[in-house]
Amino acid sequence: MTPFDIGLLSLAAMGGLAVFGLYIPIALILCSFCGVWAIKGSAVLAAKMLGLAANDAISSYFFGVVPVFVLMGFIVSESGMGRDAFDVANAMFMRIKGGLGLGTIAANTIFAAITGISIASAAVFTKIAVPELRRHGYTTRFAVGVVAGSSVLGMLIPPSLLLILYGLLTEQSIGDLFLAGLGPGLVLAVMFGIGTVLMAIFAPGFVGGNLSADSEDLTVKEILSKGLPIALLITLVLGGIYAGFFTPVEAGAIGTAGAFTIGVAKRQLSLQAIWRVLSETGMITAAICFLLIAAQMYSRMLAFSGVPAGFGTFVATVDLSLLGIILLYCLVVILLGMILDSGSIMLILVPLMLPVISAFDVDLVWFGIVTVIAVEIGLLTPPFGISVYVIKATLDDPDIALKDIFLGAAPFALMMVACLALVIFFPSIATGLLGR
Repeated sequence: MTPFDIGLLSLAAMGGLAVFGLYIPIALILCSFCGVWAIKGSAVLAAKMLGLAANDAISSYFFGVVPVFVLMGFIVSESGMGRDAFDVANAMFMRIKGGLGLGTIAANTIFAAITGISIASAAVFTKIAVPELRRHGYTTRFAVGVVAGSSVLGMLIPPSLLLILYGLLTEQSIGDLFLAGLGPGLVLAVMFGIGTVLMAIFAPGFVGGNLSADSEDLTVKEILSKGLPIALLITLVLGGIYAGFFTPVEAGAIGTAGAFTIGVAKRQLSLQAIWRVLSETGMITAAICFLLIAAQMYSRMLAFSGVPAGFGTFVATVDLSLLGIILLYCLVVILLGMILDSGSIMLILVPLMLPVISAFDVDLVWFGIVTVIAVEIGLLTPPFGISVYVIKATLDDPDIALKDIFLGAAPFALMMVACLALVIFFPSIATGLLGR
């Protein structure tokens, strides 16, 4: 059996293990070890090579960007900035038809700029926005759908945990990825907003809502007191990165200190809350560390087997255009999103596709944005749809079924597909700010 055959068998075995529910990093490590063992003929050599891969995966200085941004996101969530963002955004759009839905989208956009985790956005705004939307007459399906849809902005608008993961996998500049994610993120937010207004006008039965009772007025002082800390934190983190004052790792640390200072000033961070934040940060960082180690092992096994090179040769032989490859890749990513989580999809597909895409001299930063948007569509698609499950678990309401959340999120998933098409056909949406 050739190394190429062993690589294909490892891919098939890994896919089967994932479908049957084995934790993805364990499946990747197991198949990587067995694959290298079969290729090299020595279990000891396989263990040593995979050990080196594990060390290389997390020894980089830039891996430090993960825990600091995760910590900042949890502090922001715990300190009540999500509710403040919702109050300010709602006050801005209260006079527009469907204004509370627009306020939810705007608040999630603001929240996405200070935390890079879609799941955190979904959990926070499920508690804040869904009860308010339902109280003001919006339908249950729209209420949960607009929260599910707008929560995905957290993984596209910088800082983004998925963009950090992609940067570590492909050795691309995290600062460049953050800057490239800004344009598509804002385009998607605007599309969500326009779509919400159009649905409120042309599909009132789906949206519902009582325009005259959408919100109470906030005074200028209240808007400033709620909005100014958020604006300062966004300016501190993203402005510092883009102005070149500090690296993404330093920005995350400074942002964490800023979020902590704001939380203490607001008297929202008790000792119990701080312990909870630190525990959750540690667990997520450990999980991401495990994912990166597994991905590095998997990438090296694929390199030894020659599968990526063989796949690239096959693509060249069948004479597929770059557009054809990208469209096929996005279709596979979206389909995998129906059964796997975002991180796992990137860990499986990016190492496989990287040599193929690199042969076409593609801008890997643009390819990363395309990948993240396609992956994020999977957060809203059945049967997995992790954002949908987070909302369901957070609501803990037996009257709201998973079917209702999926149907409510469907229009937003379609808008994401439209945004993905725009970024594919007009790459400058992502790369324009980079001057490429």
